[in-house]
Amino acid sequence: MSSLPTEEDHRLTPVFQEDRVCTGVTTVRGRVFLSYPSADRPGVQVVEALPDGRRVPYPDAAWNRADQPPSGAFVHVNGLRAGPDGRLWIVDSGSPRIGGAQVPGGARLIAVDPDDDRVERVYHLDEAVHPGSYVDDVRFNGRVAYFSDAGAAGLIVLDLDSGRARRVLDGHPSTAGGPVVADGRALRDPDGTEVRLHVDQLEVSPDGRWLYYQPASGGMSRIAARWLDDPSVPADELARRVERWCDTPSTGGTAIDAAGSIYLSDLERRRVLVLAPDGGVRTLVADPRLAWVDAMWLDADARLWMPAAQLHLTAGLNGGISTVEYPVQIYRMPVGIGPPARDHA
Repeated sequence: MSSLPTEEDHRLTPVFQEDRVCTGVTTVRGRVFLSYPSADRPGVQVVEALPDGRRVPYPDAAWNRADQPPSGAFVHVNGLRAGPDGRLWIVDSGSPRIGGAQVPGGARLIAVDPDDDRVERVYHLDEAVHPGSYVDDVRFNGRVAYFSDAGAAGLIVLDLDSGRARRVLDGHPSTAGGPVVADGRALRDPDGTEVRLHVDQLEVSPDGRWLYYQPASGGMSRIAARWLDDPSVPADELARRVERWCDTPSTGGTAIDAAGSIYLSDLERRRVLVLAPDGGVRTLVADPRLAWVDAMWLDADARLWMPAAQLHLTAGLNGGISTVEYPVQIYRMPVGIGPPARDHA
């Protein structure tokens, strides 16, 4: 079993304590939004965390109702983040779970204007998903958005002006996942079958030149964004442009700062690593409380938010037995540098 840290790091500040597994946190102009993937039990999927401790369904209760069609309700939210335009962007995976079937019309990117809390636009990804797809996360690069597909290995490129989505690097080895190891154990579903999560994490370099990406089992690659952004580039040419960039461990989430350093959660050793632009690696923090840090968030005040989601302890990834310890914690620590303007404000 991997060596786990035994001492708590005083730099970690517990910010929120949740009674459900929480995998996403983002901030928009001082407001805080959280997402719950229903990994432990069903319920509201996106909330605003108010200063008085209340959790208010966002953008409203209707979008969070499970008995509504996908035309006006979430299927399964797996990512949310503020964009460079100040909007809140919500990724609907389109499938109720990893390995589940796609719900027609469910895979979407939903833009919400925080000024009036209204859904401003919905981008449908149907033409770019497979039946077994699980749209995982998104990053922005000007008027282009890139998505990871953890269910069917591949990336999705969305033109934010035209709304056209297309699939790239479909089934490429760099997007395909192997065994995911957390706390020394491989993930297994309730039947005991090993779970594999395909391309999961992705980040855009501050200058917009590179897209970095990897499956949850680790092994980070990169490709120049100009090749992805050009729909005329043939699939075999795209495949040749992929570069292996860094050997990484099984990972829950990433973030990137204005200097181009990537923050990466190491599921095997309950720590967060920093990958420098030159490929150097250092440990930022190691703490026994950092159990499956998922989608991290770097805010404008140079603070890294870390939801310790404990996903590997949920029944769906732990052989059918939940050993999640509640409350689920979200931590924060100063890192001395903020996010790239290209990523978010």
